[in-house]
Parts: sequence; C-alpha cells; structure tokens
Amino acid sequence: MTDTTIAAGRKERLPLHWKMAIGFVAGLLLGLVAYYTSGSDAAWVQWLTTYVTQPLGQLFLRLIFMLVIPLLFSALVIGVAEMGDVRLLGRVGWKTLAYTVIVSGIAVLIGLVLVNWLQPGAGVDPVLAQQMLAEGSERASAIVSSSATQPRGLDMLLGIVPDNIVKAAADNTILAVMFFALMLGIGIVLTRSPASDSLKRGIEGLFEVSMTLIGLVIRLAPYAVFCFMFNLAALFGWDLLARLGAYVGVVVLALAIHMFVVYSLALKFVAGRSPVRFFRDIQEAMLMAFSTASSNATLPTALRVADEKLGLPRRVSRFVLTVGATANQNGTALFEGVTVLFLAQFFGVELSLGQQATVMFVCILGGIGTAGVPAGSLPVVALICGMVGVPPEGIGLILGVDRFLDMCRTTLNVTGDLAAAVVVSRGETDAMPAPEPAEAMQRL
Repeated sequence: MTDTTIAAGRKERLPLHWKMAIGFVAGLLLGLVAYYTSGSDAAWVQWLTTYVTQPLGQLFLRLIFMLVIPLLFSALVIGVAEMGDVRLLGRVGWKTLAYTVIVSGIAVLIGLVLVNWLQPGAGVDPVLAQQMLAEGSERASAIVSSSATQPRGLDMLLGIVPDNIVKAAADNTILAVMFFALMLGIGIVLTRSPASDSLKRGIEGLFEVSMTLIGLVIRLAPYAVFCFMFNLAALFGWDLLARLGAYVGVVVLALAIHMFVVYSLALKFVAGRSPVRFFRDIQEAMLMAFSTASSNATLPTALRVADEKLGLPRRVSRFVLTVGATANQNGTALFEGVTVLFLAQFFGVELSLGQQATVMFVCILGGIGTAGVPAGSLPVVALICGMVGVPPEGIGLILGVDRFLDMCRTTLNVTGDLAAAVVVSRGETDAMPAPEPAEAMQRL
C-alpha cells in the first residue's frame, strides 16, 4: 500500500464532529423510542442504563477529569507566561491584559444575564430531574452532596489562596489551582534566567502531552454522546429537544450581542474606528474561524488581515493576536458561563449569586487558559459543573450541538482578538525596539 493510498484513506475518514452528531441523533432517537414505548421504569431500560450506557459515559467523564487539572494548569501558566513580552513591549502588554479581563468579564456577564432572564433550562419536571440526580454516578452524587458543604463568602475568598497546592489539586479545588497557576505564570514573567526558561519549556511540554491525551479521549466522545443522549432522552422525552433548542438560541443571541454591540462600542469610542469598516475588513478571518472552529488555525489569516486590511503596527498586532489566540477568548468564556447555568436549570440545581459570581470568575480565567482548538472548552465546562454541584454528565446534552456552537464562539474569539489589536494599537507605532535575534528565536 502506497503512502498516497494511506493518505487518501485518512482523508476519507468521517470527521469527528460528524461522528458526534451521529451518536447524538442515534442516542436521542433510541432514547425517545424507549421512553414512549416502554417508559423509563421498564426493566430492560433500567438494566441497559445501569450496566451499559451509564458506566460507559462515566468512563469518558473520568478520563476527562483525570486530564483536566494538568491541562488547565499548564495552559493557564503558559497563557500568563506569554505575557513575558510585556517587559519587552511595555505598556502594550498591560493594555492587552486589561482589555482581555474587562471584555471577557462583560462577555460572561451578558451570558449569565440572558440565561437568568430567558431560563432556557427551566421547566423540566422537578421529580424527573431529581430522579436523574439520584440515578447518577457515584461521582455526580458526591458532587451534589458536597456542594452544600462548600465554603462561602469570606471563607470562599480565602480558599482561593491554597496553603498546599498538592492538596488543592487532590481535592479538585480548581480556584486554588488556578490561583497558583496565575502566580507561577507571573513569576515566570518576572524571572529572567535559563532555569525559568527551562521551567516554562517543561510546562509547555506538559501542555502538549495533555493536549495529545485529551485528543485521544475526545475520540471516544461519539460513543459517550450516544450513551448520554440515550439516558437523558429515555428519561425526559421530547421536552429535551425543546430545552436544547432554547439553549442554542440563548448562546447564539449572547454571542451576537457581544460581537455587534460590545465590540462596536469599543471600536467606536476607544479605538476611534468605524465598526462597519472593521467587520468588512476582517470577513476573511471570520470565515476561516467559523469553518475551522480553531483560533490557533486561524492565527496566520488573522495576522495577514491585521497587516493588509487593518494596517496595524506589526509588532503590536503580532503580540496581541499571538497571545489572544490563547488568552483572549471571549466567546469561550461566554459559552462556558451560559452552559453551566443552563445545565443547572435543567437539573434543578439552584445557584446562589455567590456561586454564579464564582462561575463568572472561573469562566474569565478559563477564557485565558483554554486551548484554542476545537472542543477545547468542554473539559472546562465539565470541571465548572463539578465545582457548583451540577451533574457533569449533563455535558452530553450539548456535545451533539457543540460543533456548531464551537464554530460560532470561535468566530467571536478571533473577532475579539482583532478588535483587541485595533484598540491596543491606538497611539502605538511600529517603532518599538525589536528583540535580539537570539532571544526571538528562543521564544519561537
């Protein structure tokens, strides 16, 4: 068999998102058939969900949870450490950081307001929701029971700073782990030595390995989607479809508001640019982002658009867009917040204002530390669900429609990166000192 034949065979393989869509539809249809022909109390349905579909779905979740801590930790450290260019570019880096935090916060706030207002996940029979919780896995039950004992108020704020990072990671205290990752990233930025460079490269290696393993686990997603959807459809029936459609509508509405309202205001009043002309100039990058669902894959196109269409200073645009591909993901942060609250409403889990503020904070950090690749935010969503007592197996609800939503939020991410480059470039020129060739090669 020639290399050409092998390559052709690989190209003919069905894309993962189509496999996930098939698993979604198949599980949904079979679950609905079971619900309307036998009922959720039928012996064979109980046996199938208890001993087959639910264990397989939980295996997928356990693999995700096994890898999510090293993935988030390494991604967040790298995202902050990339601000090492802050010392080189001075005010450009801090302007980028301030813009990222503020606009990401606005994005998450828009999503949370819309979910609380429109209630896309509400209306499910509370008895059925509680039944779903009761029949959940050991992990889901532990999460729900432990949510009542989680610290609140001042204790929650103090708990963000870990006294033992190993214990925090073992206890799945994600805010503490993220705080340590932020501090470590800042330390790498402020420390200029061969040892700190080696540490950064080691953490980059951890990130790459984690991404490789996540990629292997994600290959199991079509089968997990089938199992999740069969279980949920067999329990909730057609009501599931109505709630899922409402969820997709809220996500798209929130993304549209942030793109065409927030970005337009920032461009008009902060950058002094015409929003209409901006969106016309970046159409190529937006189409690339929508088709690939990857900020990293769109980066070369975004760099060229910033140079040729927007006329931005190259040193500024390269820095902002390169860092933004990982650290300025407004669409991802918004999506994570909407999804967590939707699942909380669906399962009847009441989230206090404090818990919603925690979700918002973690989503902002997640927007910095989430990999700019397709489905890169799903592990973060599962983890945040676990933090606030929402059954993590609920991500099976959104996996089947995630490809479309991923394309939409990636378009917002790339648009946000280019908008950030325009805002930060105001008042800047291309006359900043260039790094030494040897130092530049080390960072590449």
